[in-house]
Amino acid sequence: MKAAHFLSVLAVLALATFITSASDPSPLQDFCVATNDPNNAPVFVNGKFCKDPKLATAEDFFTSGLNIPGNTDNKVGSNVTAVNVDRIPGLNTLGISLVRIDYAPYGINPPHTHPRGTEILVVVEGTLHVGFVTSNQPDGSNKLFTKVLNKGDVFVFPIGLIHFQFNTGHTPAVAFAGLSSQNFGVITIANAVFGSTPPINPDVLTKAFQVDKNVIDYLQRQF
Repeated sequence: MKAAHFLSVLAVLALATFITSASDPSPLQDFCVATNDPNNAPVFVNGKFCKDPKLATAEDFFTSGLNIPGNTDNKVGSNVTAVNVDRIPGLNTLGISLVRIDYAPYGINPPHTHPRGTEILVVVEGTLHVGFVTSNQPDGSNKLFTKVLNKGDVFVFPIGLIHFQFNTGHTPAVAFAGLSSQNFGVITIANAVFGSTPPINPDVLTKAFQVDKNVIDYLQRQF
């Protein structure tokens, strides 16, 4: 009886291991359309090709320049300097990236999402008002989690959720963030909704936002 029980447990563990190892890998770009004729199409992979490990050097795992402030002279007053697989080839398959975010006084990193990465942010200078909004709840609500961060404070933004940071001070602010993907992706909500190419039909946005069409026309002109 004990032997039969042991074999049953072993079979369940083996099945669980098989299911885990057989799961799809996380996507590393927005989409990867299948083709039945790879000979007549460029080759794309979920990630990047790997070089021969024997040819790797320390430079493949190195970058510099994060001590240099980013240019915040723009409409939103912020700049994100990303260190991802495009900047450090050695990050390929490691599932991690880093960004430096500079904020002008009262600058904002506007509401956005990272479809492929959770973010953990630490403030190194200044004061930031940060927050994220949950996905749609069963009762139709979306809960806001928000906090004011000072130097040395840390905050987490879960993968895929809309979040933001706002510099509430009259001096520049700086933060660094780690993300759980080599290519985390960014969808800036206002840009995507009002500045897509081609533009979203204004009738769709008028209905969705419950505003006059003139308001939608004005917003689309901003992007």
